[in-house]
Amino acid sequence: MDIVLKMSQAEEPFSFSFINAEGQAVVKSENYKAKKSALSGIESVKKNCLEDARYEMKESKNGKFFFNVKASNGQVVGTSMLFATEADRSKAVAELKSGGPGAAVTEQSA
Repeated sequence: MDIVLKMSQAEEPFSFSFINAEGQAVVKSENYKAKKSALSGIESVKKNCLEDARYEMKESKNGKFFFNVKASNGQVVGTSMLFATEADRSKAVAELKSGGPGAAVTEQSA
């Protein structure tokens, strides 16, 4: 798993994604004004993705499945992509747990 820290021209230019071996984003962040805040968000996902209690399993209005990773204060620090089945969502959680904590950060500019 890899982490891509992106910088764009937006008002809040920093965001990150945890990318699996197939090149798909497993978890994406909100946008941050400061790079330091985005890096803190990455560390929060790395730390909290190991604990089952930090996952919020959800279903979207269109019937697809996703999850949020929450910090200890209850704030959402990452949201997954949408999955067709609960099994696919569970597989993504397992991928994040195994690869997320040790993933390296690569920076990209848009």
